Amino acid sequence: MRVLNVTNWSFGRNRRLHDEMREVILAHDLTLHYLDGDADHNRTVSAFSGEWEPLSAALMELVHVVLPHVDLTRHTGVHPRIGALDVCPFVPLEDDAWDELRPLVEAFGENLSAQTGVPVYLYEKSERGRHEADLPSLRKGGFGSLIGKELSPDFGPRAAHPQWGVAVVGMRAFLLAMNVNLKEADPTLAKNLARQARRLRSEGDPRFLGVRALGFPLASVGLSQVSFNLTLPDLTAIDDLVDWVREQAALAGVAVAGTELIGVIRGRDVLTSSQVPIAPGQVVETPAGI
Repeated sequence: MRVLNVTNWSFGRNRRLHDEMREVILAHDLTLHYLDGDADHNRTVSAFSGEWEPLSAALMELVHVVLPHVDLTRHTGVHPRIGALDVCPFVPLEDDAWDELRPLVEAFGENLSAQTGVPVYLYEKSERGRHEADLPSLRKGGFGSLIGKELSPDFGPRAAHPQWGVAVVGMRAFLLAMNVNLKEADPTLAKNLARQARRLRSEGDPRFLGVRALGFPLASVGLSQVSFNLTLPDLTAIDDLVDWVREQAALAGVAVAGTELIGVIRGRDVLTSSQVPIAPGQVVETPAGI
């Protein structure tokens, strides 16, 4: 069974660690689609796919490579996070594979907690009714909110790991992640646009169905950023969101500095994503229902 993994790690300023991660992934004969991070978010996204056994083995090896380099008590970065391995989603790349994948993901989460001492929360299609299923709810308050708090994870201790926090693991449907950077260092406009996008989504505006948005400063490059997750990519399009940001920013006298695709994109979404640069390796073919 072919599976895609798109883990988000809470580090982004150690390029040597990226090299070590790349070696691990390729040594397991997996397809590496994306591996990058940045200083402002202090976050790295790795996206790779392959058969379950080598993929899960590589991922556990990556855990032991990366986590010793992360201490969330000293971590600085604009992106919200609650764990060193912050979120670990698995997406099946074969039809009707959800039922087969579910126990494998649960076993991985249990093993992850056993090997690291990190509490693990199952989310999205793996959540079992114990807590919120969506990532924004689970991550609300950040790492600091976990300190001294009694937790109710699916696996592991009832207290956050002192350096590595907790991990969120589970199956999810395909989503698109992309950023629109603004030629404005002050993040006020970016935060306002993200707030508007969330409001329009809650009001049922069809342009924003399934859209999650946050605004960030990018101090190292003197820009700001509107960051989007498209959780219903069959209903929303990257180009429409980029056009909307461009139009709204222009009203405030601010230009778009550029765009970026984070992670992977389905082949059928490429035609409606002309305004983001896409590397060939980022394109993943998926069954119609994913």
